[in-house]
Amino acid sequence: MLILASASETRAQLLRAAGVPTTPYPARVDEEQARLALLAEDASPRDLADALAEMKARKVAERFPEALVLGCDQILEYKGTVYAKPETPEDARAHLTELRGRTHKLMSAAVLYEKGRPVWRTITDAHLTMRDFSDAYRDDYLARNWDTIRHSVGGYRLEEEGVRLFSHISGDHFTILGLPLIPLLSYLGQRGIIPA
Repeated sequence: MLILASASETRAQLLRAAGVPTTPYPARVDEEQARLALLAEDASPRDLADALAEMKARKVAERFPEALVLGCDQILEYKGTVYAKPETPEDARAHLTELRGRTHKLMSAAVLYEKGRPVWRTITDAHLTMRDFSDAYRDDYLARNWDTIRHSVGGYRLEEEGVRLFSHISGDHFTILGLPLIPLLSYLGQRGIIPA
């Protein structure tokens, strides 16, 4: 049984759909404070994603030291700036306005802990180009979708109406959903944790 150190229902569903028995156990960490501290130390967006994923895995592994624990994190980066989940509709409006007509990068990091120590990690990325949508569409989109997009970096969910914001996507679909699923399944299969 894999413990998922996340409250993300999307990640849990992806793992279950792939035949990986999963128990969600959200890590109680102050992501925002950790993010700010790492950025103050000039951590790259890639290092930031990795560090936050490991922090979550380690926190839950301390509670379940004999378990296999998966920590994940996703970072949106555009021109060196890291975007967090929008706190208000105004934040989401600003994010979408800044990203509109441009290409940004999503990085998804995963770290596995086993018996209280890290045994595997990966980071995958995808490049997404937003179309030049109108202000009216942006505002209507936010009004219709705020309840779900407030939990997503960039202010969109590609698995929902957010897909209409884009003109081009390059990269793995699972990375965009926040889980490097293919490399993870490969590792679990090599280890014999799931049938290979």
